[in-house]
Amino acid sequence: MAPRRVIFFDVGNTLLFPNRDRILAPLQKEHHPTLAQWHALERRTKKEFDQGMISGSVDHGFWWTFYTYLLQDFDTLDDGRRNILVENTQNSANWDQILPGMCDALQRIGRDYAIAVISNSDGKIVDVLRRCGIADCFRCITDSGIVGSEKPHPAIFQAALREMEAQPEESLYVGDVYSIDFVGARNVGMEAVLFDVAGAYRDRDWPRVESLAGLENWLNQ
Repeated sequence: MAPRRVIFFDVGNTLLFPNRDRILAPLQKEHHPTLAQWHALERRTKKEFDQGMISGSVDHGFWWTFYTYLLQDFDTLDDGRRNILVENTQNSANWDQILPGMCDALQRIGRDYAIAVISNSDGKIVDVLRRCGIADCFRCITDSGIVGSEKPHPAIFQAALREMEAQPEESLYVGDVYSIDFVGARNVGMEAVLFDVAGAYRDRDWPRVESLAGLENWLNQ
């Protein structure tokens, strides 16, 4: 196996996290889940979504399923309300919450590896990363809204590899959804690790971390 030289990061739920107050603004405050409830919904949705992706039977997108569960839990399921929540979540500007120490951690990692981004987004993720103060940490930022293909399709990974002049066997991908990030990266020959803050994959025997410190420790193994 070639020495690891390049690390590609997902953005959503890996580098940046949702501004839940802004996204959930259409709902009454009493229908805003706590962070623990949000993570529980995330675990539930990832399990169903991954199963559907792997079997080829996905009927709806991840966030459609997530908000269906959320609104059902509060007995407020409504197609129009769900569609607004999905739209809010798919707006990259609403992903602006950053973990403490993120910039410092990326700078440390960047001293040992070339680091870059591969994100399913709306063509504006560079601007979001810039506003959050971390865009300059990355040598390239590959956005599906610009490339024209989304993970797990090989084309977006291959586009990023070309931009970085990197080979798959010397590259690692860090992302939060097994069927999209982990499987997509592995299918093009990259190494992969799940950034599993919600603990969705604790019972699975896949490489995973739950924090920035955990990622740095994993890289140093």
